[in-house]
Amino acid sequence: MLDLTFTAPQPKVIQGAQGDWELVIGLEVHAQVASNAKLFSGASTRFGSEPNSNVAFVDAAMPGMLPVINEFCVAQAVRTGLGLKAQINLRSAFDRKNYFYPDLPQGYQISQLYHPIVGEGEIIVDMAPGVARRVRVERIHLEQDAGKSIHDMDPTMSFVDLNRTGVALMEIVSRPDIRGPEEAAAYVVKLRQILRYLGTCDGNMQNGNLRADVNVSVCKPGDYERFQETGDFGHLGTRCEIKNMNSMRFIQAAIDYEARRQIAILEDGGKIVQETRLYDPDKGKTRSMRSKEEAHDYRYFPDPDLLPLEIEQAWVDDIAASMPELPDEKKARFVQGMGLSEYDAGVLTAEVENADYFEAVASGRDGKMAANWVINELFGRLNKEGLTIATSPVSAAQLGGVIDLIASDAISGKIAKDLFEILWTEGGDPARIVEERGMKQVTDLGAIEAAVDQIIADNPAQVEKARANPKLAGWFVGQVLNATGGKANPAAVNDMVARKLAL
Repeated sequence: MLDLTFTAPQPKVIQGAQGDWELVIGLEVHAQVASNAKLFSGASTRFGSEPNSNVAFVDAAMPGMLPVINEFCVAQAVRTGLGLKAQINLRSAFDRKNYFYPDLPQGYQISQLYHPIVGEGEIIVDMAPGVARRVRVERIHLEQDAGKSIHDMDPTMSFVDLNRTGVALMEIVSRPDIRGPEEAAAYVVKLRQILRYLGTCDGNMQNGNLRADVNVSVCKPGDYERFQETGDFGHLGTRCEIKNMNSMRFIQAAIDYEARRQIAILEDGGKIVQETRLYDPDKGKTRSMRSKEEAHDYRYFPDPDLLPLEIEQAWVDDIAASMPELPDEKKARFVQGMGLSEYDAGVLTAEVENADYFEAVASGRDGKMAANWVINELFGRLNKEGLTIATSPVSAAQLGGVIDLIASDAISGKIAKDLFEILWTEGGDPARIVEERGMKQVTDLGAIEAAVDQIIADNPAQVEKARANPKLAGWFVGQVLNATGGKANPAAVNDMVARKLAL
């Protein structure tokens, strides 16, 4: 592991008309469990199916239909808890959260309020090298998703699609440890990264598979420290919840607007009403959705159709034994084992597919050289072309072959870039392309010396300038490389020019 001695970032301070204010933020992230079947039925979870085509009788709340727990979804929740270094509760239970909405056929949602499957954990949110926030996770509970109401297909009617009804969700609830909009977005990015490494959620925010409810309040400087000392939430101010955020940029913008809205009300002598709000990205504002409900408003009670969920420690241990290497551990290995900078290691581990690609390229090769080629050449070209690592025209084996040719002095760095372009546009085996197209660099000192002698003989005035100012020797190196079509070994040319000019 990297040294976890870090400096916590300073809280975001907003200057109001009557003084400074600080932000306090907590997040409830709903992550769709990566599973082929729903939480309590065998219906498919495939996205994009025809409306109401992935609906079992129990999803549609047909009379007499009973839920049956999906063991794989439970395992995915446990795996997530282990990935967040959280307490796994061997005994948990499901409750009914009662409310009416047309896309909730049962009239209640099966969730976990009193006895969640996962207890307290943590996420280390990196803000900069040596600067990070430790955000505590309060709990993770399993629940079923609701359906989807569609209001834009007809001017007079709304439609309901129940395909999403019953899909397993993990609600990951943080403590109010986040102190600014950038931290909130970075928290969601880090959580998404961990979930994708674990394979428990695909993190697709566009499809709604990962969405966040953001709780925002403001307090005066010093109040948060008093909250930490006493545990009294009264020091933090009244919070408002911004629902269903699925964009890092919008999360930051919504928090900033909401904080300033609350500050303006408080400084005007008003009080913040605890409520649920929505963010309108077109207007850049939040607006009231409904008053904030408390647990008693939903009349929670244990679900009579589901026995308490009891799991064995040995089963949890088996899941723990199959855990993959997580981002922080992988990043530490890249820094400590390959000598990469913390920044480069962070770039390479941001997505699990990118990390896997890099490891394939770096296997048995110089890690720093592999990192430079993957980050600068490959990622740069992918970004330019709007491609992902999965659609890269250059495979890890091909890029590794380019690095092998550089390491063996078969080609120079300049030739390697030309070779990369050929691989990108045409494909093929790097070694064979170099051989067949005569791209090997010239390492014959006799040939290099002849080229250097010719350039010196043709440019006596430039020779005098170079002897007066050795920095101008680079001109001769460039001329020799041009004369040899870029094939001369640059290091050998540099040495030969310096020797011939007596520098």
